[in-house]
Amino acid sequence: MSTFAIKADRFVLPGATMQGGYLTVVDDVFGSWSAEAPEGVEIKDYTGCIVGPGLVDTHIHGFHNHATTDCDPASIDDSSIALAKRGTTAWIPTTFTESVENIGRACAAIAEADEHRPDDFPGARIAGIFLEGPFFTTAHVGAQNPAYLIDPDVEVFDGWQKQAGGRIVKSALAAEKPGACEYCAALDARGVVTAIGHSDAHYDEALAAVNAGASCFVHTYNGQRGLHHRDPGVTGAAMTTPETYAEIICDGKHVVPGAIKALVDAKGWQHCVLITDCLICGGMPEGDYVSGGLPVVMKDGLCYLKNEDGTTGSIAGSVLTLARGVKNMVDWQIVTAEQAIRMATEIPARSARVDGRFGSIKPGRKADMTIFNADMTLAATFVGGALIEA
Repeated sequence: MSTFAIKADRFVLPGATMQGGYLTVVDDVFGSWSAEAPEGVEIKDYTGCIVGPGLVDTHIHGFHNHATTDCDPASIDDSSIALAKRGTTAWIPTTFTESVENIGRACAAIAEADEHRPDDFPGARIAGIFLEGPFFTTAHVGAQNPAYLIDPDVEVFDGWQKQAGGRIVKSALAAEKPGACEYCAALDARGVVTAIGHSDAHYDEALAAVNAGASCFVHTYNGQRGLHHRDPGVTGAAMTTPETYAEIICDGKHVVPGAIKALVDAKGWQHCVLITDCLICGGMPEGDYVSGGLPVVMKDGLCYLKNEDGTTGSIAGSVLTLARGVKNMVDWQIVTAEQAIRMATEIPARSARVDGRFGSIKPGRKADMTIFNADMTLAATFVGGALIEA
């Protein structure tokens, strides 16, 4: 291993964004930032660039022709390598609504991939597991398989957590389902985030779940009862509960920029989480794929459910990269570059309660960082101090 320093125009650090200077990397961990060049070390010159923590995607179902539910550790590893080449240095593999047994097998495979990685693995780190389902409503089932919808069950969750080796950090549910509040309280006591999504809950029902322990909203606007002036719904609850976090798919297609701005203005950027909700076809050419056991078609930068007659149905998910999402937020003039980077690093890490390991540049942490050019295109990615070739 070696010691070097990154020179850049700006560094997004926990306390502030520092102008100019140098960030030292010692072996595979961060050293400190300094205004002056450290002596006797290699300088990697990224003049004109902004350096942030490695991007953290807390809601993503797959990438590079692999799904998180393939139940194959090698698939998880290949997705991780492909993600790192595109700026994401940590991700939370996200499951679908499937049978209890298949969800357990997927958790076990993700855990196996994580357990057997060498220290110098050149891919995005596994920050945990997110269970998106199966505790949803048919009214907003979206691209989830309705055949496997069930009510929230803590014993079922505990079984999955055992298979995951304790890696499940987040679980989604519809707030109106029987037992939802009890489930939120039980998982909160276990240190696991509960998120409200694919839900037809009225405002008061969503608020009750938040009061019981839910602290996040799944892909806000999508798959939920929307905002209405006589029924604020799930979206209204996301906007008006200041200590919760609201995911947002930042591709401009699931949610148009004006609606994203409305959410950010209502909630504050400090509690808005940029996600991709990317499916198996991310990083792949247009065509037919299978996602969550359902046939999908990727075209025009989106993934759609495929109907039995071959036509396309509703949107199934995105093919976005988080680095592109950061750029979108800046290009749309919704937030500053610094805010957009934080919305894809420290804020998602905090929302999933994994900020003790991911999302910030701190001395002694693994030197995972994403570097952007002045126009917010991706300049470079480092995982553990090693440059990842695109």
